[in-house]
Amino acid sequence: MSTELEERPNPAAADGGIEEDDDPPFLSSQALEALREFLSEQSSLGGAGGGRGDGGDDDQDEVRLVAEDWRLSQFWYDRETAETVAEEIRTLYRSTCSPIACIACPTLYAYLKKLDPSVPVKLLEYDKRFEQYGDDFIYYDYNQPEELLPSLKHNYQVIIADPPYLSKECLEKVAHTISLLAHPQDSYLLLLTGEVQKERAAEILNVHPCGFRPQHTNKLGNEFRLFTNYDPAGRLGGWERKV
Repeated sequence: MSTELEERPNPAAADGGIEEDDDPPFLSSQALEALREFLSEQSSLGGAGGGRGDGGDDDQDEVRLVAEDWRLSQFWYDRETAETVAEEIRTLYRSTCSPIACIACPTLYAYLKKLDPSVPVKLLEYDKRFEQYGDDFIYYDYNQPEELLPSLKHNYQVIIADPPYLSKECLEKVAHTISLLAHPQDSYLLLLTGEVQKERAAEILNVHPCGFRPQHTNKLGNEFRLFTNYDPAGRLGGWERKV
């Protein structure tokens, strides 16, 4: 997920900022260990494409993205989640021959392109680091849901969206974008968002939760769900039935 963040000045660099200390800085052993873990994580996540390079088959199949930026509300999905959803998208592509629109879900874009590079996909994303994907990257700010290229409008029968915030406002604005992207004929929508959005998602987008539970590489406090506007039958664990 990703969204906008206003740049804020560094208070230490401004006039009247933090005074310098004559004593040299000191980090406790716990702080040093935490710093080492952080730098190690940044190093392992800091590239794009390919595996971690340790020679294992599993790692060679794993897709690496740029490091998560929590300030942009970015939390990447784990490999099993990304591969499962990417396979579902490819299945829908084969049945529709429609291009794919990915809204704020770079993990799924990357795994889908690795699974099948021939699938035509556009990634609508705020974070310009993903301009590395060339013409597939479309700058997108959910606060301007109607600012879309004319060529994108009503051109997609398969859309997947991961709104960056768990708020009604964010969901409504992303839903508006979805309505502008969706083909006039039947379209397939996959929505990844928090369990807390379940009733809102049903009301706004007429989607229902699937049995498959998305997971992130870094565990989140909010449980996430995968919703669809179509019954996937035996795929994705099917629609979750009310007890």
